[in-house]
Amino acid sequence: MINGLLNGVRRLGHRVVDMLWRMGVSTRFFLLLLLHSGQCFRRFHLIIREVFSTGVLSLIIILVSGLFVGMVLGLQGYETLQTYGSEEALGILVALSLVRELGPVVAALLFASRAGSAITAEIGLMKATEQLAAMEMMAVNPIARVVAPRFWGGVISMPLLAALFSAMGILGGWLVGVVLIGVDEGSFWSQMRAAVDFKEDILNGVIKSFVFGVAVTTIALFEGYDAPPTAEGVSRATTRTVVTSSLAILGLDFILTAFMFSGV
Repeated sequence: MINGLLNGVRRLGHRVVDMLWRMGVSTRFFLLLLLHSGQCFRRFHLIIREVFSTGVLSLIIILVSGLFVGMVLGLQGYETLQTYGSEEALGILVALSLVRELGPVVAALLFASRAGSAITAEIGLMKATEQLAAMEMMAVNPIARVVAPRFWGGVISMPLLAALFSAMGILGGWLVGVVLIGVDEGSFWSQMRAAVDFKEDILNGVIKSFVFGVAVTTIALFEGYDAPPTAEGVSRATTRTVVTSSLAILGLDFILTAFMFSGV
């Protein structure tokens, strides 16, 4: 029994040490990434290519998901507001729900699932096929040439994708509320414009999406760069990217919301 307890404590210690080691290595990786970012800005076409890869190629899932989320908000919001005789406030409910919360969070989760996993798999495969080692042998810094452009491409893409998600969600809410159900169109748009504040709502949503973009892209790049050079290692790294990014998004969302909207 004592041996089993000691083995359990030993395994727990190994996991804690491994977690602390990964946190330190990932922090060092992030600092190196920022340090070498200036080189990739001198080759801005590399960043544009990554914006296309991470942002443009994610448009379909972002737009379609945003439309359906907005339609669901329109249906459920109308049922709730009808109980209190406030159907005209449907535009406020849809807009604030998307701009403040659902737009940045759901778009970031979709971004992590689609673009984040692709980044991890791509860099992990480059490591497995020794392309990164070949760059180092040719005196090419792989962080400056491969990692930094992908980082800034993801950071630039994320706020734009979140904005498009929110816009499509508002369109979906309008389709359900005004076109299908028959809410007054003038009240829908006028109350939305009067209630949504640029600084308190839109700007805070942009800040959230920017932070999510930094977190998701950094996690995806680090997991790919740190992946064991095997098929199983790349597969596990891709899975860790999606899981860790999702948890990071939800945790950061709580922290940012507490600071932005609760006066903490």
